[in-house]
Order: sequence, then C-alpha cells, then structure tokens
Amino acid sequence: MISHRQANAQRIAALDERAEALHLKRGMGIADARAMHPSIDVVEADPEADRRLLESLADWCDRYTPLVAIDAADGLFLDVTGCTHLFGGERAMLDDILSRFFHQGFDVRAGLAATPGAAWAATRFASDRIVPGGEEEALLAPLPLAALRIEPDIRASLESVGLRTAGAVMAAPRAPLARRFGTSLLLRLDQALGRLDEAVSPRLPVAPLSVERHLAEPIMLTDELERLVKMLATTLKMDLERRGEGARRLALLLFRVDGAVSRIAVGTSRPLREPLLIQKLFHERLAALEQDIDAGYGFDLVRLSVLSAAAFDMQQADLAGETHDDGADIALFADRIRARLGESAVLKPVAVESHLPERAVATLPYAEAPQRVSPPKKPDKIQDTSSTPVFRPERPIRLFRSPEPIEVPATEMPEGPPMNFRWRRALYRVARAEGPERIAPEWWRETSGPEDAPTRDYFRIEDSDGRRYWLYRQGLYGASQVPPRWFMHGVFA
Repeated sequence: MISHRQANAQRIAALDERAEALHLKRGMGIADARAMHPSIDVVEADPEADRRLLESLADWCDRYTPLVAIDAADGLFLDVTGCTHLFGGERAMLDDILSRFFHQGFDVRAGLAATPGAAWAATRFASDRIVPGGEEEALLAPLPLAALRIEPDIRASLESVGLRTAGAVMAAPRAPLARRFGTSLLLRLDQALGRLDEAVSPRLPVAPLSVERHLAEPIMLTDELERLVKMLATTLKMDLERRGEGARRLALLLFRVDGAVSRIAVGTSRPLREPLLIQKLFHERLAALEQDIDAGYGFDLVRLSVLSAAAFDMQQADLAGETHDDGADIALFADRIRARLGESAVLKPVAVESHLPERAVATLPYAEAPQRVSPPKKPDKIQDTSSTPVFRPERPIRLFRSPEPIEVPATEMPEGPPMNFRWRRALYRVARAEGPERIAPEWWRETSGPEDAPTRDYFRIEDSDGRRYWLYRQGLYGASQVPPRWFMHGVFA
C-alpha cells in the first residue's frame, strides 16, 4: 500500500489487488488498516517521483500521437484523432497500448471515446471500452457521479437530494440544476456528451514536420542510428522543399523497447535541409552524448522532427551545378562544434550602438547572432573632392573586458598624456603619445544627471620598449573635488 498525509492523518493513497482483497479501500486510515491486518506493508508516497514517472510515460505515449496531456496525478489524455488507422484501427491501437504497458510492468486502464469526458469515464469506470460517437449518454447513464469529473462537494450535494448517477442528473431539468449546483455541473455534462468542445492541451509543442520509422528489429549501434537519420532526413527534405523552408532546430526521438525515450536536439545557424549535413550534426551530438544514451535492448521507433523552420533562400548554381556560399562552410563548422560542445561553445561578436568601447561589442551564440546574407555594399565614391573624408578612430587589437586602474604620478600638462604610469606593479615610461580622443558619457543610460557622469579622454601610448597601449583619463581636472582617475583599456601590440 501507498500512504500519504491528509488532514493530519496517514491514509491509504493507493493499494494493489492483494490489499483490495483484504477489503481495504482508498482514504482509509493507516491505523485502522493496521488494526485489521497488522502484517500489511506500507510505503510512504513520493509525489515528485510519481510525477517524473508519469512524465516519462507521457514521453513514451508520444509514439502514438504528439498530443499527449497529463491528467491529474495518475492519468494521461491522448488525442488520437487521425492516428488510429496507422495502428490498424481503434481496437488494435488500444490493445497495443495495453499490451506494451503490461510487458513494461504497469497495470493500466484505458478507454477510447469521441470526447475527453467520455473517454475519462470509460477508462475509470468501464475499462478497455471503445465508445462509438453518439453513444456517450448510454455510457454515462449507469455510472456514478464521479464519472462526470465534478467537485466532491457538488457530488455530495447531488447525492443528498437523491441524484446518485449521471443518468439521474441528465434526466433532471437543467435550470434548477444550474441555480442550485452551479454552471460547472452542466459544463462537465455537456463536455462529456459532446455538446461543448473540450481541448486537450499537449504538454509539449507539436512539431510542424515529423518523419519516423518503425523497426522490426531494434537497433543499438550509433552507426545504425546515423544511417537512419540520413534516411529520415531525405524524406524530410521533400516536405521542406514543398513548404519552401529549411530546418533551424531538429529533434531526434529514440523510443526504446522497454519504454524509455531519449530526445536529442540540434540547432542550425542557417535554414538547413540537406540530409548529409543533418547527419553530420547528429553525428557530433551522438558522439557527445555517447555515455549518456543507454540503448538497453534497442530502439524500435526513431523519429526525426523539425521543431522550428525558416524560409530557405535558394541560390543560383553555376554551369557545373554548384553553388558558392562563402559563409556556408563556416556556419556548418560552427553548428558541428555547438552540437558537440554546447550552444555557448562558439560565440560571435556583434556591434552594438554605444559610445563606450566596452559596450560597443556584444558576444552572442553563433546561431542567435545576425547572419550576413549578402556582401557589404561598397562605400559610394566622394563626388566633392574638396570635402575631407572621415576616418574611423583606431581601436586596440585586444580590448579588456573591464578597464584596469593604473597609477599616473605626473603629466606634462593637466589635460595632456602621462609621462609614465604603473600598471600591474610595473613602471612604464612613455616615449610617444597621441590624443586625446574624448568620449562623452551616454547620459540616457546614467541614473544620475549628465553633469555627474565622468568624461573619458583616451590616449594612444607607446613606451620606451615600443609597446603600445590604449588608456584613458576618467574625469576632468577642476570639474569636481574628486581628482581624475586613469585606466588601461587595451593594448595594440
């Protein structure tokens, strides 16, 4: 038996057939049960473990339909509309579900109907029954009120006035029922009878495109999985071409014979539909997860799904039938590295609109960074020869993530460059200097007023050994009582 705490008392939450044969029931106190049968074995309930088990069963049921929802703490809803013919019909599908669960060691009950409410009632009160469309009322009529999925207090109120079955409620006038017991009673009744639609919300998003292969002989080797991935990707390519799209994120679902399911996802930097390239991505991912994927007795169902897609830009081929895309090889390389080492393994610098150098560049994962789809336009020629071209300021080869403070003992003039400075406990003598390049603060980002934000004066410095640095003075002399501070922000060479 399984026990749980309810109203400061330990009560029976679940029990097996042997315990039921001893006339024990759910909700009975553990003390009363032990008084009747002192030798019973009681195990404390673990709701979190039960939840994980139910979610794993929901993953396994994805082999029948992608629309799988969790019902309370002990049930699953499967929307099999349009799927039953793939398994030989409704009865063949129901028998297959029950048989597979039985061989996995589970005692399950199942029912099939045209509405979720009728299917729920058939499962819990008339197990293994298939209810044809239009016969929901005949199913519910002899069943107790619990078959309507109503609240316990409403059920107790109905029983107090002599309405003890669903058929008695259906035969009663609707207006008095609504006034006395609320509209939720009629809502559940209409949902079960199909008068109102009831949606089943799947626990996982449904992939727009999927292809799968049922295997007569389970496979276990990684090489076999990769070959099967290429075959599935070839089938998937035709669907993507028909839609004019390419895959941006794909998932490989491996259904093991004993019920375990493995989900392996890869992302792409560009829309992709070539089977060989998809196989290479999953080759890297499978190699990275080789120690984590347990094939057990093998996989009997393999599914390849497109989780997200984007428009696929066709490219003009040359006379030899080849296309030339300079960024395709780099994108494939980055995708394979990410598939092997993770999403953050390859980062790309992206320019950001900011005056401050440390904010002017951000590193994003390669797939999230904007991709250049066409070569940059050449700058227009200057028509007016008298105008002076504007050159972009020079920036160091290495820019520090955070500026490092330095000590400046003296300067030639208050607004000029330093004569020498101390950085990381070493003294450097300045041989040449260029600047300053003044960078005003971004007043719209500062919490205080713009007059309180310090101004930066940047200098390009060369020391006596020929090394070049980029440092700046924060603040101006005489602008405030706090003296300016100096920082090292990068090195040129």
